[in-house]
Amino acid sequence: MVGPNGCGKSNIIDAVRWVLGESRASELRGESMQDVIFNGSTARKPGSRASVELIFDNSDGRAAGQWGQYGEIAVKRVLTRDGTSSYYINNLPARRRDIQDIFLGTGLGPRAYAIIGQGMIARIIEAKPEELRVFLEEAAGVSKYKERRRETENRLHDTRENLTRVEDIVRELGANLEKLEAQAVVANKYKELVADGEEKQRLLWLLRKNEAAGEQQKQQRAIEQAQIDLEAQTARLREVESQLETLRVAHYSASDAMQGAQGALYEANAEVSRLEAEIKFIVESRNRVQAQIAALNAQREQWRAQAEKAQDELEEAEEARAMADEKAALAEDNAAAKHDALPALEAKWRDAQAQLNDERARIAQTEQSLKLEAAHQRNADQQLQQLQQRHERLKSEAGGLDAPDETQLEELRMQLAEQEEILAEAQARLADAQEALPRLDGERRAAQERVQAESTQIHQLEARLAALKQLQENVQTEGKIQPWLDKHELGALPRLWKKLHVEAGWEAALEAVLRERLAALEVSNLDWVKAFATDAPPAKLAFYAPPAAGEPPAAAAGLRPVLSLVRIDDAGIRAVLNDWLGNVYVADDITQALATRTQLPAGGAFVVKAGHIVTRVGVQLYAADSEQAGMLARQQEIENLGRQVRAQALLADEARTAAVRAEAAHTQAAQALGDVRAQAERATQRVHALQMDVLKLAQAHERYTQRSTQIREELEEIGAQIDEQRALRAESEANFERFDGELAELQARFEDNQLAFEALDESLTHARQEARDLERGANDARFAARNAVTRIDELKRSIQVAHEQSERVAASLEDARAELETINEQTAHTGLQDALEIRAVKEEALQAARIELDDLTAKLRASDEQRLVAERSLQPLRDRITELQLKEQAARLSVEQFAEQLTTAEVDEEALREKLTPDLKPSYLQGEVTRLNNAINALGPVNMAALDELKAASERKVFLDAQSADLTDAITTLEDAIHKIDQETRTLLQGTFDEVNRHFSDLFPRLFGGGQAKLIMTGDEILDAGVQVMAQPPGKKNATIHLLSGGEKALTATALVFAMFQLNPAPFCLLDEVDAPLDDANTERFANLVRAMSDKTQFLFISHNKIAMEMAQQLIGVTMQEQGVSRIVAVDMETAAGFAQN
Repeated sequence: MVGPNGCGKSNIIDAVRWVLGESRASELRGESMQDVIFNGSTARKPGSRASVELIFDNSDGRAAGQWGQYGEIAVKRVLTRDGTSSYYINNLPARRRDIQDIFLGTGLGPRAYAIIGQGMIARIIEAKPEELRVFLEEAAGVSKYKERRRETENRLHDTRENLTRVEDIVRELGANLEKLEAQAVVANKYKELVADGEEKQRLLWLLRKNEAAGEQQKQQRAIEQAQIDLEAQTARLREVESQLETLRVAHYSASDAMQGAQGALYEANAEVSRLEAEIKFIVESRNRVQAQIAALNAQREQWRAQAEKAQDELEEAEEARAMADEKAALAEDNAAAKHDALPALEAKWRDAQAQLNDERARIAQTEQSLKLEAAHQRNADQQLQQLQQRHERLKSEAGGLDAPDETQLEELRMQLAEQEEILAEAQARLADAQEALPRLDGERRAAQERVQAESTQIHQLEARLAALKQLQENVQTEGKIQPWLDKHELGALPRLWKKLHVEAGWEAALEAVLRERLAALEVSNLDWVKAFATDAPPAKLAFYAPPAAGEPPAAAAGLRPVLSLVRIDDAGIRAVLNDWLGNVYVADDITQALATRTQLPAGGAFVVKAGHIVTRVGVQLYAADSEQAGMLARQQEIENLGRQVRAQALLADEARTAAVRAEAAHTQAAQALGDVRAQAERATQRVHALQMDVLKLAQAHERYTQRSTQIREELEEIGAQIDEQRALRAESEANFERFDGELAELQARFEDNQLAFEALDESLTHARQEARDLERGANDARFAARNAVTRIDELKRSIQVAHEQSERVAASLEDARAELETINEQTAHTGLQDALEIRAVKEEALQAARIELDDLTAKLRASDEQRLVAERSLQPLRDRITELQLKEQAARLSVEQFAEQLTTAEVDEEALREKLTPDLKPSYLQGEVTRLNNAINALGPVNMAALDELKAASERKVFLDAQSADLTDAITTLEDAIHKIDQETRTLLQGTFDEVNRHFSDLFPRLFGGGQAKLIMTGDEILDAGVQVMAQPPGKKNATIHLLSGGEKALTATALVFAMFQLNPAPFCLLDEVDAPLDDANTERFANLVRAMSDKTQFLFISHNKIAMEMAQQLIGVTMQEQGVSRIVAVDMETAAGFAQN
């Protein structure tokens, strides 16, 4: 391949590397892969795609794999502007890897040693040992071993990861088994307690249902009585409403009459307004018509003056036209005489020119025919040679095609269908498991968050409760009376305040009236208190002895006793408070107490929330100066907090149980997901393997069918083309001889006619110039006459328009005068006066209707007030019914609630009633339920699914143990396979290294005419060792390759590449200006070596060196006659030499 710099020779090398799978744009001298697409030139648009196809002659079957049976292998790559890259092998879609697999171990490919671009020789010889080793591996053909080892390592890595996951699951499963065994024991105990608790709870529900049913019947009877009272009052209301409706109908009639009178008044007003507007319009119309008459008179005078002026100009234009016509007639006569002599002369000139042009065309046509016939002969010879070669290759390929096995393909398809069904089932299970796992994980996190929230709430409540209890204890123990109580062993006696339950907000009031008696000590007999008289306590101290029973004191009418704020479970304590607080009452605030203190009985007192005490004669303001201040409020809060802590503990236990269950469900789902995913992966691998087998057989069958048909059709077509080309060749030779004789005769005749035509052409030119001058004068005269005619026509049209406009203005003037006579203003004024009288009558009627409507409105308002009074009397009755209905509804809801609970629990009420006894109370049953719940809570979190989980976990552990053993065996097998691959690769590389080294040592002296060279391994392990080149040309003792000159480096690299070729000859080799740094002597030795090696390898090289060109059997010239567009000119060297000799 030859040509000037920049014409596109190297694009051929880049195109070969690109179609063989090169994916790096930098290696193709571009920034992106789209740079390989033609980007246009000054005369051509950019291309939309790039396409390269290589056709390999495989008649000797050197190609490996499934493509070895084809006589021709066509490799094609197509790239479009959108970045889509497609590969084809024999016009069948393929992958990049499929193309690379064909050339594995052949020295070909995007980075192989068989394609050497510009500068690559220097990069090879100066490459690092690790980089040079890549070329040695390609020569050894270990690419396929490396690919197999990489795939095996990937499978080994995946298998080890699977084994690690399985071992992690086994360890976690072992820990779960121990927990599940302990949880199963707790679960059995839990079931027994739950069963007993459920029975007690059902009995409690039944008792409370019976109590609620009795209350419901009681409230229903009260509702019936209240509804009777409501109906009586409603009848009274209906009577009043009837009277109101009668008045309302009369009011509506009066309102309609008033509105009718008002509407009539509106119509009268509208008529008055209309007549007033009509009078105004008549006056304006009269003024408008008078102004219009004046304007029309002015327009008529203007059009009359314009018509007179146009008539004068018309007479002047008629005179100018007559003069122009005379002058034009004279000029036309002179020009016509001159033109009459031209036609004969022009006819002679045209005949001479036609004859000359005809002879010139026949000469050009004959020359073109000669060239065409010569090209036809060359093209026919080339086509015949190519068609005969292609015919032989196709016949050879057709004989080597083997038909694939149909039975094996059908069996594989049946196996694939079975495995696809298995895969679909596995994928369905996998999708279900993947969908369930996030939901379970969300439930688990929600349960854990709930446990954390409940635990935090319990801790906060317990901390508050402990603080209050400690404060309450400190109040009792830190006072100055505590030592005295310890001395007399009174510290264990119960305190009064511990047995009181006060309504919220009234604690300070009770502390104010009881004072030190709030912390009174309970004794069995007050007599023994007299022993303390001689040893009095250091602070106020009270004692009380609860009596057996006591009558409550009589409360004053209209006053609320303070005892109503206290809840006391002990009758003895109530008797004590009756004695102490029987004459104390409560008031909302001190203002109310002072206002109602006169109602107090003798010795009575009011106490307010703040603790202030008001008697009939005095006020005692409260201040918390006692050690017991706030004790009741704290005790109340302690009891509330205790209940909250117990309730929160139940919620926390429920949350922990739910969290344990959610965790177990999530763990089980995760394990199941792992199993299903592993099954799906194995099924996918089996389906993929079968699909690949089916695809390969199907493609092989399809390729066989297509290729057989294609070869047969191509052979028939090639035979027909050979016959056609031979006939065309013979016909072209006869035509060439005939056209050569005709051309000589035509050229002689053409020269004689050329001289006669030139003399005739000069005479014709002179005559035409004189005729043009005369004709130009006639045209000027005719133009002046036409201008005069045009002006006359315009003036006539102007006169006609003026007459027409004058007549139109006169007609408009007559119309305006007629319209002025029709305007009459007196009639409109008479109609307006009549309309004003009618409006006065309508106003009087409207005033009478309004008076009647106002009278009925007053009566209607009075009746409506009576109705409102009756309606207000109904509301208390309705409120009473509503209150009773709410109570009845509450009782009914209680009945329904307990009935629903019994129904939900699927309880047989008849059998349950038989277990009820008269002495069975709800309080006892509630206590039993609480006791059993506490026993259940004491068990802690219970995993009710422990037994089933224990069985499932045991079975899963057996399966995982077996899976772990299988994975261990698989790892051993894969490690053995890698070891075997390494061993084979090591042996192959060592043999290749020795052979390449031997060939390198032989070729180097041949290229240099002496010297020595060798390859050195830079490591002990050949699998990862580098390769270093040592070369010493004749007479040099250099220690490193870098000391050589550029030409010596190029020859050394050439020797190394050719040494690899001798070991593993590539099908072809591409060299891009490899001989550039060589002198003539070295170039000649290089050419001789290439010629010797071309017996086994096809060489395609780019060169500017004449010595290198001489060894080529065919030259391919690359030109760029059109800027930016490369073209190919092929020359067969033997044919060219034959022409030169002839």
